[in-house]
Amino acid sequence: MSKSINRRTFLAASAAMAAAPMILPSTAWGQNAPSNRIHIGCIGLAGMGMANINSFLRHDDCRVIALCDVDRNVLRSREEAINNHYGDQACQAYTDYRELIAQDDIDAVMIATPDQWHAPMAMAAAKAGKDIYCEKPITHTFAEGARLMATLREHDCIWQMGAWQRSQFHFRRAVDIVQNGLLGEIQFVDIGLPSGEPFPPQNGEHEPPDHVDYDAWCGPSPMLPFHPDRFHFQWRWNYHFGAGQLMDWIGHHNDIAHWALEEELGGPVAVQMNEYRVPERTDVWNASWRYDLTCWYDRGFTTRITNMARRGTTFYGSEGWVHVSRGTLDTMNPEWKDPAFDPGPKKAYVSDDHTRNFLDCIKSREPAITPAESAHRSITPGHLGLISAALGNRRLEWDPANETLLNDEDGEATKLLNQQGDRMPWMPWREEWAGDLLDA
Repeated sequence: MSKSINRRTFLAASAAMAAAPMILPSTAWGQNAPSNRIHIGCIGLAGMGMANINSFLRHDDCRVIALCDVDRNVLRSREEAINNHYGDQACQAYTDYRELIAQDDIDAVMIATPDQWHAPMAMAAAKAGKDIYCEKPITHTFAEGARLMATLREHDCIWQMGAWQRSQFHFRRAVDIVQNGLLGEIQFVDIGLPSGEPFPPQNGEHEPPDHVDYDAWCGPSPMLPFHPDRFHFQWRWNYHFGAGQLMDWIGHHNDIAHWALEEELGGPVAVQMNEYRVPERTDVWNASWRYDLTCWYDRGFTTRITNMARRGTTFYGSEGWVHVSRGTLDTMNPEWKDPAFDPGPKKAYVSDDHTRNFLDCIKSREPAITPAESAHRSITPGHLGLISAALGNRRLEWDPANETLLNDEDGEATKLLNQQGDRMPWMPWREEWAGDLLDA
């Protein structure tokens, strides 16, 4: 268990022994006693933020003790819900994530902000000794990912990516089918993601709501004029804050592909964007709504990441196929779907509850089912694909072992790969909010 949990346990035990009667109730030293609970601080409380909070509230061995959001209306609503759940007023509420991370009795943080905030917050949390549950994608740009990985390697940090598909049986079964060779040699993988938004709303002059710190919401990305259709949830369709459906979903279905293909610490050796379309008007939304990306791997198979394929991950081998998506497992052999069927000796990491797995790993200090390095590697093809698109759909040669571009004679691809800041048009981070990214 984390040092802070042990410290609290020791202090609480010492105080209890001084004041307690000789015979204690059997629950006093149980694993779910208040002194043993994992203390969680949650940053970003709308959408998936609240969904993740509800998952934590189902477990008695943790407690949400702090909340942070730059939208004060959302913050007040979530604070009330947490206090009602626990029946007290103990939860601390912040509008500045740095104050939450500085709270020394927090063991782990949950991050569910727009993408541009993932890396700065995660790096600060890791340096403060917190374990981290973070929504996908792990970073907004590749350069952020490289810096975040370097930081995490320096600290004893348990990481859980919000790629919860790994904690479901049918995704795990597809992985076991592939890894045990039931499909023969894998030749091709079709990775179908959602389509984007081709018809943006009209631009216009809008003032940020009084209850929102919009400067902090933009954070390290450029402070674009406020637009309500570029704010809650809809930020995904603008490259300053997200990267469209490609990067919003690649950390799900391509993550399953990498898991099954045993490429969690690897990646493609070449990528090329074949088709890439953005809205005709890009003043509000500018992320691609149609995309088709090919990736080549050194073991001879290729993958296609696109919005023009069946949603989910479909593996094609020399002897068969399997398709897996949310709520769906289709195979050439119906027997493979039976939970009683044994695909073979190779067995994928088993987790049936993503939040439970994170909490258990905080205690055991064993890696969680979606560690940071695999999360970073699973979205790298998307980062490279967007660079390919920016350079006119150029084929990019990639060295996954060293995470460097090869044969980049003019240096343009490397420049975009290593740029420090916003994805397009490759502007620098705003230093006030970039935090530890500038020190990496």
